[in-house]
Amino acid sequence: MSPDDESLPEQSAPGDADTGTPPGEAEAPSGGSPPAEAAAPQQGSAPAGERESSASTVATGIFSSKITGLIREGTFSHFFGVGAHADVLQTAFRIPNLLQNLLGEGTLSAAFIPIYSRMIEEGREREAGRFAGAIFGLLLALVSGLCLLGVLLADPIVTVLAPGFADDAAKVAAGELPVNRHVLTVRTVQVIFPMTGVLVLSAWALGVLNSHRRFFLPYVAPVLWNIAIIGGLFGTAFYVMGNPLSITDAVADATVTNLLFAACFGALAGGVLQFLVQLPLMAKVMKGFRFSLSTKIEGVREAIYAAGPVIAGRGVYQLSAFLDQVLASLIAAGALSSLRYAQTLYLLPISLFGLSVAASELPELSRLKSENADPFLRRVNRSMRQMMLMIVPTMIGYLALGYLVVGAFYQRGQFAPNNTWLVYLVLGGYTTRSASRPRPSRACCRTPSTR
Repeated sequence: MSPDDESLPEQSAPGDADTGTPPGEAEAPSGGSPPAEAAAPQQGSAPAGERESSASTVATGIFSSKITGLIREGTFSHFFGVGAHADVLQTAFRIPNLLQNLLGEGTLSAAFIPIYSRMIEEGREREAGRFAGAIFGLLLALVSGLCLLGVLLADPIVTVLAPGFADDAAKVAAGELPVNRHVLTVRTVQVIFPMTGVLVLSAWALGVLNSHRRFFLPYVAPVLWNIAIIGGLFGTAFYVMGNPLSITDAVADATVTNLLFAACFGALAGGVLQFLVQLPLMAKVMKGFRFSLSTKIEGVREAIYAAGPVIAGRGVYQLSAFLDQVLASLIAAGALSSLRYAQTLYLLPISLFGLSVAASELPELSRLKSENADPFLRRVNRSMRQMMLMIVPTMIGYLALGYLVVGAFYQRGQFAPNNTWLVYLVLGGYTTRSASRPRPSRACCRTPSTR
């Protein structure tokens, strides 16, 4: 699986991503000092101190969700290790997550937040509320239909995207596998699809709150999602085993299967909680909200037109990720789950140090006038420096100390030392691939675009 893919349904980059260091001083672009009017804050933008603290606020929320996310992955490694059940878990989350990657935060950041922020900036809060209500209604109708199709067509979808599972019945009969991964994946995908639809609506709530400069709550909300999964696993393990910490290879496959469904239903409940916890604050900051399915409300068609190319681009990118999924399913049992464990660690610094800066900057960049390039370029260049300052050292650390990191987070329960080596090698491959990518040039940011 491509390590940059947003495979984990946490509110993040996207799509996964998922990414801030304390903001540094903004510097003028080379070639001279900026004019006085460019150096001054834009009318209606956040005060300087508030802007400077936004990335740190987002980072705090993301850090909280990522810590619980690591605990969640450690819980998965404890109960499922690297094997057939872990492969089912990875595939069950991965396939429906396409919906979140296409319609979630990444798309809403490009199509919804700029228009909604602009209306707020212009003082048209009731028009912004009606616009948000129409986008919510259309999203609800769309994700409901897609989730229903996903549930009904789970069997053929799994057959196409995990072809390596198709022969599992014969392998189970021959004693080569403990469970039929195809059958289990179909059943778990039918649980996870509704969860993904709820997370798309949660991304809409995040967009509304970010536009009102309320960053902490929407980025800490995924903590509830993680806690629901962890609680579901340990609660079920306590009920069926007595001591959740005593799991070994001798545990019956039926027990591990029950734990697998506990994780899926916990994820569904956590997704609902993640959305609901944002509603009280939304009701406080948003005015004029009115549920609607109309495309005639101001801004809706503009948002749809803006979303089209983003969805198409993200869809093409997802083809690469699903190709990895297909190929990994054809390898030995455990290949898919090893990719998941490595990807979680690989995405951690990107999520924490990149998304926090990007999420806090987007509403402010949306408020800048498109003809005033200097403030736009300064903010973009400063944000790039902040992200690289923390991401690069972390990647070097993964190469040098990756085995110890993987062991510290995962090696317990059913996760054996040989699994640690496997995940470390995959993590090293992800890290090397990231380091080999060219950095974006300054020229790519010469013309600002705030729409």
